[in-house]
Amino acid sequence: MPASLPRRPSYAAVLRIPHTRRTFTTALVGRLSYGMVSVAMLLTVTRATGSYAVAGTVLALFGAMSVFLSPARAALIDRYGPRRALLPMASLYATLLGAFAATAWRPEAPPVVLGALAVAAGACTPPLGPTMRAVWGEVVEDRLLLQRAYSLDGVAEEILFVSGPLLVGGVVQFAPPAAAVALSAVLVWTGTLGFVLSPVVAGVRPAAVKAERSRARLRVGRALAQPVVVAAGVGLALGALDLLVMAFAEQRHHGDDVVAWVLAALSAGSALGGLLNGAVNWSTSARTRLPLMIGGVGLALLAAGLAPGLGTLTVAVVCAGFFVAPALTTSYLIADEEAPPGFRTQAGAWVNTAVNAGSSAGAAGVGLLVGHLSLGLCFAVSGSVALAAALVSASGVRRLPASPGTPAQAEVPDRV
Repeated sequence: MPASLPRRPSYAAVLRIPHTRRTFTTALVGRLSYGMVSVAMLLTVTRATGSYAVAGTVLALFGAMSVFLSPARAALIDRYGPRRALLPMASLYATLLGAFAATAWRPEAPPVVLGALAVAAGACTPPLGPTMRAVWGEVVEDRLLLQRAYSLDGVAEEILFVSGPLLVGGVVQFAPPAAAVALSAVLVWTGTLGFVLSPVVAGVRPAAVKAERSRARLRVGRALAQPVVVAAGVGLALGALDLLVMAFAEQRHHGDDVVAWVLAALSAGSALGGLLNGAVNWSTSARTRLPLMIGGVGLALLAAGLAPGLGTLTVAVVCAGFFVAPALTTSYLIADEEAPPGFRTQAGAWVNTAVNAGSSAGAAGVGLLVGHLSLGLCFAVSGSVALAAALVSASGVRRLPASPGTPAQAEVPDRV
């Protein structure tokens, strides 16, 4: 049920589309689980086994399966539709999380069993975020309104990933950490159920399998190179920044609460940037803006490396965050524009995978560098990687072929 609205639509106009408020709310309920589950699993395994090494390994296994199989799960959504594929996936995922919580409820839980359950749960994590973004693309025809919908979605997701750990902290004040894992299972299942029962989602039909499917994959693969490179660069920057802020606070003898506030400032900057980006009627194309956004992240990281104290570091971190949500929102927008029928969820999932994989790589890479280089150099390396992503993404803008139905899109402003 596509909707087209007048030019210069507001954020409120997004939620006035029939049934989208209910659809978006239920999707956010399910996605709140993702903001909770990593912290909840880490605390749960640490409490159950008494080993940080085991906890880190279990969480890494869960994260790897969740991230790298995301495009495959998204392909199931595209092929069979959200109602037929998403709810069984969420049901299995919630069941496995429940089994994980039950196994780890008491101390001395077998690490091998916890690891196996984490791998199985990660393998069937329902792609609620990419599916919600695909639904936005289905119901919104006006590109300005779609830009606002994606920006609203990105800011909401940012808030969820800040509030998720806080919710876990509230749960563990009254119950074992495994209860937070169980709550995460309940949230993802109830949110997914409400989402797939929405009339908007019911109107999303699986695309027919066509003979030219492999040719479409090739075209999408080339078109997605730029947003995937930028998303990976943003992920690398975020993964590195989390660890570098912790190291900075430790060197300056600040407490853990300071780290939390600086990272909250990063999220606040990202939310502000996302809202402003969505509200602007841009006169340049999304592909032209994208390298500038990731370049802004890189420059802010270089500035953070020169920060003499906590105040200036926080300002630099806010500036970096200001470009994060716009870069990711624009990446998702390009992916949606380039996706032919039958590939919309997969296109968004590839961008999402790039962010998460980049974040893991950034944390791991900086973890190796911190012990051998000064913090200033570590910030500089992280910023340089983001700037390299900007250069790579900029170099490929004019080499891309025009999208079907969008003549010379790589070179002509798209007004989004």
